[in-house]
Amino acid sequence: MFHYIFQNFFYAPLYNGLVFLLAYIPFINVGIAVILFTCIVKVALFPLSKKSIRTQLEMKKMEPEMNEIKAKYKDNKQVQAEKIMALYKDKNLNPFSGIALMFIQLPVLIALYYVFLRGGLPNIDHNVLYSFVKAPDVVNMMFFGIDITKTSTLFAVFAALAQFFQMQLTIPKTPKKAKIKGQKDDFKDELAKSMNMQMKYVMPIIIFLVAKSFPVVVSLYLITSSIFAIGQEFYMRREKKPELALNK
Repeated sequence: MFHYIFQNFFYAPLYNGLVFLLAYIPFINVGIAVILFTCIVKVALFPLSKKSIRTQLEMKKMEPEMNEIKAKYKDNKQVQAEKIMALYKDKNLNPFSGIALMFIQLPVLIALYYVFLRGGLPNIDHNVLYSFVKAPDVVNMMFFGIDITKTSTLFAVFAALAQFFQMQLTIPKTPKKAKIKGQKDDFKDELAKSMNMQMKYVMPIIIFLVAKSFPVVVSLYLITSSIFAIGQEFYMRREKKPELALNK
């Protein structure tokens, strides 16, 4: 069942999309096709991304209310959690909206790797092609003189840097709260700070190790995804500015 879903809803559409771009755009190479197709996928997923970013921005605005709830019910964690979830419901927010986006993008990344692992390019697998997609006469696997089926430390560094800047932008610094004398740090706050720190600094290292172990094509996908995410973040912040100004 999993193989059928992966093959028909991720691998085949991705493969046909890349072949389609290679066949119908003159002088294009596989590297550029991957970048273009990544942008197409990101645009298709933009409604989900937009909702996720909007939720993050709204949650940031809710911090004063959440801090009040935490302070008021600091001795009753169950009531505190219920009140916070009620606040999310009142604001019509889903704090887990970004998880669905992550689970959709992961199979895309795996499918992209399988395209090259299975030898689907540069030799075209006609068994996977849709009837309306024609095979290109020549498949250029070079991207700025680099064979994208090989590994590259340089592109792995670019992928890690792109991820680093994305994390720095999308995960804002946690403001320091004035502590009452004798009051211990809240466990959830400490956990959130720890998770933010790991996302900002550990995630780029993981991306580097992954990109260094896989073909350049995976790095291109990761770099393009990060740059697109940075652009989305700036777009959403600009869109929210008038509303934020009214709420000051």
